[in-house]
Amino acid sequence: MEIERGRKPRFGEALFVLVIDALIISYGVLDIHFESGATFGLALSAHVPLFIAAVFTALVGVFFIGRKWRDVEEGMINGITVALQAVLILMTIGGLIGAWIQSGVVPTLIYYGLNLLSPQYFLLASLLICSIVSLSTGSSWSTSGTVGIALMGIGAGLGVPAPVTAGFVISGAYFGDKMSPLSDTTNLAPAVAGSDLFSHIRAMLWTTGPTLLIVAGIAAYMGGSYSGAELDSSRISVIQQMMSSEFAISKIGFLPPLLVLVLAALKVPALPGITAGMLLAAGMSLFQGVGLGDVLGALHSGYTPGLIGQVAESADIGAVNELLKGAVVFQPESFETVKEVASMLNDLLARGGLTGMLETVALILVALVLGGIMETCGFLEVLLERLMERVKSVFGLVGAVISSCVFTNMFLGDQYLALVMPGRMFRPAFEEFRKDGKGLDPKLLSRTLEDSGTLTSVLVPWNTCGAYNSGVLGVPTLSYLPYAFLNYLNPLVALLMTRLGIGVPWVDKEGSGEAAAE
Repeated sequence: MEIERGRKPRFGEALFVLVIDALIISYGVLDIHFESGATFGLALSAHVPLFIAAVFTALVGVFFIGRKWRDVEEGMINGITVALQAVLILMTIGGLIGAWIQSGVVPTLIYYGLNLLSPQYFLLASLLICSIVSLSTGSSWSTSGTVGIALMGIGAGLGVPAPVTAGFVISGAYFGDKMSPLSDTTNLAPAVAGSDLFSHIRAMLWTTGPTLLIVAGIAAYMGGSYSGAELDSSRISVIQQMMSSEFAISKIGFLPPLLVLVLAALKVPALPGITAGMLLAAGMSLFQGVGLGDVLGALHSGYTPGLIGQVAESADIGAVNELLKGAVVFQPESFETVKEVASMLNDLLARGGLTGMLETVALILVALVLGGIMETCGFLEVLLERLMERVKSVFGLVGAVISSCVFTNMFLGDQYLALVMPGRMFRPAFEEFRKDGKGLDPKLLSRTLEDSGTLTSVLVPWNTCGAYNSGVLGVPTLSYLPYAFLNYLNPLVALLMTRLGIGVPWVDKEGSGEAAAE
């Protein structure tokens, strides 16, 4: 159907809509308290504020710009359609996470990851442990809110300043969030940009790989200050004992992640690759003696810890030892540590399942509806035209995307919007850019969205990511910001690589074949 576009919005009108939408969303999701006692924001989930902003944008488009309602409705549908593959992948990932936890895959990764700890390399180990956990779960929030809290306690015992520990915890957590095929943002960015999941991940290695090496070097250098400290391993021992009491901990647990990585390297599409990893883990659970109903239940609604959850609710050390039935015997003085660790592990491992992804899917769909309306009504086009007037190079495009993502994280306060809004705004410009008969591969846009939108969200105090991590780690956002090296170095590395022409992916003019990255 040919869309009846009505008149083209003026720049002032488009800017007005953007500002009002930003106010609606920021007031809905933020919770800022001023010294005077005044507050700003309702601290809501972004779902309803996004919906209200979408209604406002549609009303302006219909009554002031002259769009037909059926065209606005079609724009909403088109906006959702672009992410349907990501939605399917996210639902499958929910089942995979439930299966990986139940079969002992995630506990195995955490168990062996904790063995990396040593005083001299505590910061480096914190970076690597959080990277491993976040890669295996696809969630930076779960990583920083569970293992991150444990590392904060260990760091305090070593005399490491809390902001320093928090910075490396967040760097590792967001590395995994950015690179894991299980992460919602890693799936959303290529869906918005028109790329595919595993091409997107491979493209990110050009910028995030060097950045991680730089941050690892910084961690090793700074860790030298604590080389004389002694590590109290009691907490680590309790974590490992608790996990080995409930799960089958063995190196076989590395097989499902290895399978997913091998299939990704072989360029198997994401959905069958993730499904294979899920089915292998489910088969491992059956082999361990888990009932078929429990396996299917974990795929549907996620894993619910049994023994660990009971320990977390125990009244005394006697009840704990009775639950463990002699497998591990804890002394009375360790009760508080055991209970705290059990509660932490219960929070980390009680997740996954198809239904566990529904809230994330709903948020993505509403954000895409808003983006579709803005595009159909022409607001995005007008804003993009004004922004693009001075952009004449690939470096300019990448710089404009990074700036827009940072702006969105600051003024809209949500990580998903920082991917969806700039992604939809800049996708036409990336598709139309030509140089020497070649066009830009869509994975350059998806990579840049993650280099900036995903990583800088946690650096903004009033952003949902910044507020969450500050709360769970007990460190103000602006205090840990200087030490969250990966989060602000990665956009700079991306700009440098683009300026040097390194790792810039091209396709021929018709898009039928990929040219070598320069």
